[in-house]
Amino acid sequence: MQGLNHDKAVERLKLLTYNIQVGIPASKYRHYFTNSWKHVLPFPNRKSNLDRIANIVADYDIVGLLELDAGSIRSEFVHQPEYVAKKAGLPFCYHRVNRDLGIVAQNSLALLSRYEASYVKAHSLPSRIPGRGALEAHFGDADNPLVVILAHLSLSSRARCRQLRYIANIVKHYDHVVVMGDLNSELDSSEIRHFFANTPLEAPEAAKLTYPSWEPRLAFDHIFVTPSLKACETETLGVNHSDHLPIRTEVEFQLPQPQANPQLEPLPSGCTSTTR
Repeated sequence: MQGLNHDKAVERLKLLTYNIQVGIPASKYRHYFTNSWKHVLPFPNRKSNLDRIANIVADYDIVGLLELDAGSIRSEFVHQPEYVAKKAGLPFCYHRVNRDLGIVAQNSLALLSRYEASYVKAHSLPSRIPGRGALEAHFGDADNPLVVILAHLSLSSRARCRQLRYIANIVKHYDHVVVMGDLNSELDSSEIRHFFANTPLEAPEAAKLTYPSWEPRLAFDHIFVTPSLKACETETLGVNHSDHLPIRTEVEFQLPQPQANPQLEPLPSGCTSTTR
């Protein structure tokens, strides 16, 4: 890992998660209709909007992005996770294709990082309709890692309950955990309350409204952490590069010296790429 001192160094790590709607900006409800064709076909300003998103995420250490395309007609076969990572100067990119529609769409989520993960696993979340997933990445000491889980949950409350139970079964095995992403759930929903009751994650004091980006009324995007990480209060960023707002926080984590061979096991096929 970069920027580590001898023995151990306490780092303030800057985290951000952002649903970028495949690089489609939105500022009015009617854009869901007028821009609907952009979900299946290319349009000239997609790359410039991705550049603006990359400028934002460049300031962060670990970034979770939702609703990207990993290379299809609509993205002009640009691998959006790698494109944003390179533009942002984040050397490590780990992605999962949630829904593979061939050349029509490669619906994906991705973790971009300033630090190399020692372990990454792609998870297919339980759902009646396939296509929801999560990424689990470990950073630092293999015996006591920082575990970051990025997830994009279903629209159905019943499916979200099952998916959060699945994630809770991962969280309970570790002391230092971040769960972030578009959870499609309000902070006071029954599934989120049950999630907190069954994990060591701390419930934020207040929800941050992230949707829709032009007039936020709902808190769908979250960053939850365990108490050991001493997180700052989460904040949203007032930008309109998507139909969601990005949400950010900082955590404190004691990073050990990098190991000679940090790889715990082979990274999943189709999940990992490095942009360095």
